[in-house]
Amino acid sequence: MRPPPFSRCRSLLIALLATVAVALVPLLAVPAQATPVQTAPRAALASAGSGYWHTSGRRILDAQDQPVRMAGINWFGFETANYVPHGLWSRDYKSMVNQMKSLGYNTIRMPYSDDLFKGTVPNGITYASGLNTDLQGLDSLQVMDKIVGYAGSIGLKVVLDRHRPDSSGQSALWYTSSVPETTWIANLKALAARYKGNTAVVGIDLHNEPHDPACWGCGDTSADWRLAAERGGNAVLSVNPDLLIFVEGVQTVNGQSTWWGGNLSGVASAPMRLDVADRLVYSAHDYATSVAQQPWFNDPSFPANMPAVWDKNWGYIFKQNIAPVWLGEFGTTLQSTIDQKWLAALVDYLRPTGTYGADSISWTFWSWNPNSGDTGGILKDDWQSVDTVKDGYLTSVKAPGFTGGGGSGGDDTAAPSTPAGLKVTGTTSTSVSLSWTDSTDNTAVTAYDVYRGTTKAGSVTGTTFTDTGLTAATRYEYTVRARDAAGNTSPASGPVAATTTGSGGGSSGCTATYKASSDWGSGFNADVTVTNTGTSAIKSWQVTWDWPGDQTVNSMWNAAYTQSGRTVTARNADHNGALAAGGSTSFGFGATPGGAGTPVLVCRAS
Repeated sequence: MRPPPFSRCRSLLIALLATVAVALVPLLAVPAQATPVQTAPRAALASAGSGYWHTSGRRILDAQDQPVRMAGINWFGFETANYVPHGLWSRDYKSMVNQMKSLGYNTIRMPYSDDLFKGTVPNGITYASGLNTDLQGLDSLQVMDKIVGYAGSIGLKVVLDRHRPDSSGQSALWYTSSVPETTWIANLKALAARYKGNTAVVGIDLHNEPHDPACWGCGDTSADWRLAAERGGNAVLSVNPDLLIFVEGVQTVNGQSTWWGGNLSGVASAPMRLDVADRLVYSAHDYATSVAQQPWFNDPSFPANMPAVWDKNWGYIFKQNIAPVWLGEFGTTLQSTIDQKWLAALVDYLRPTGTYGADSISWTFWSWNPNSGDTGGILKDDWQSVDTVKDGYLTSVKAPGFTGGGGSGGDDTAAPSTPAGLKVTGTTSTSVSLSWTDSTDNTAVTAYDVYRGTTKAGSVTGTTFTDTGLTAATRYEYTVRARDAAGNTSPASGPVAATTTGSGGGSSGCTATYKASSDWGSGFNADVTVTNTGTSAIKSWQVTWDWPGDQTVNSMWNAAYTQSGRTVTARNADHNGALAAGGSTSFGFGATPGGAGTPVLVCRAS
């Protein structure tokens, strides 16, 4: 098949434009036979992550043998001609990392190219208004030191990803005519030595997306990625035997092709062999139609066919307890219905953290950056706002943060002061606006967590917040807690109550119809159509219902949602809130378990 067009994050034009901007101010598996794995208690998971990590069967364990789940994000740029993560042309790097943590990501996969070992000077960093001041005069590797150090200090882990031999583009093999294998190995060893003793860096992804003519287990030393990964991985472990070695797949095995780096079916007959036991993690990549079309997307049973595709290519490694699996890249623009169903199915396949804890597949989403051409990012184009719909799909597979201390600041145990002055500044039929005064901290307050009763309604970096998607004529109670960079959390503020306006009751201004599109017993997908029944246009809508049993929504597309007990509230996304009179739109979701029947939906428009 035609190799997929991997253009994401490789746009030289984007990098050049960003530079200018700165200058102006860029085996088939049998799942039922998997070896049982005990899941650690939730209380233990909450404090997991200390020290270097190792593996046991399909689990990744920390230095105290507690299981951990990486649930993170790709932040690219070091591999481009900017030689630094993108977005620093408009924001401070600490602000970026703080925001990642506040959204619940606990790991950063950081791509780089071998150009960094040539003393490259980063471009695309702004120092205006006091931003990034401690990065001035540093080369690219020194900037990497700063970012790794800060991420470690607030409890994030880092996986360094050898993404390209040089900044000009991706390579099929781990070497090129200008960057031979000897250079690749020398630079891997240099990184392993550079971060030895810094437990923020838990491992190295040896080479990004090997693809045809790369093979797995063919025995040709010039093309056999499995043999090369053994050489590269053992070189890293010879310098730092505590690091995890992340090994991606290839494109084609036994004539069967999938995404670049995504085919690990060869592991069944030719597994990796490293000199240090319990250090291997297999990594796969998987994408949606916004990257390239693949035959499984046209299968009449899609998306129910996808678990079998993933099982064959890489999921069997996890299910048969061979080794841990890390989905190092997956992403989509989320514009098409196919892509939305793909992501919902994939998130379900990765196993919700609330049910399985760290006995799950680890992952890092592609990407943090909005300037990834065929996927976009978690951030929107302003490099500040969050794509809450895309981020929302990942909520059920996010995981607890890790113990800090990989860099400066990790010994901070002092909590911020309690937020004061919490008050209601406005209400509508569907929202409550709040404000409070700044908390103080010995380092800095990085976020405020707002609670609606015992439910976390959201996090912000400032001292105002608007809670949306609420029910009319309903009383809500709020508190706020402050957090610092080390993850210390203040006591809760004094509570404040607010009642939304309106009369409440049944549907008002719109109707919502419900249809289950598939139900396989352990879960189901459903679609909801919202219609404006009024005589004038509406700007927004929300749909609420109560489940008859213990159903839980795991993901939702084309709408944002909250669930409290059996009650689900779905509210429009940014692009489909406005409806003309008589106009309709739809959203869908995946939930577990199946057999929910048809709930009674209440729709309200404004």
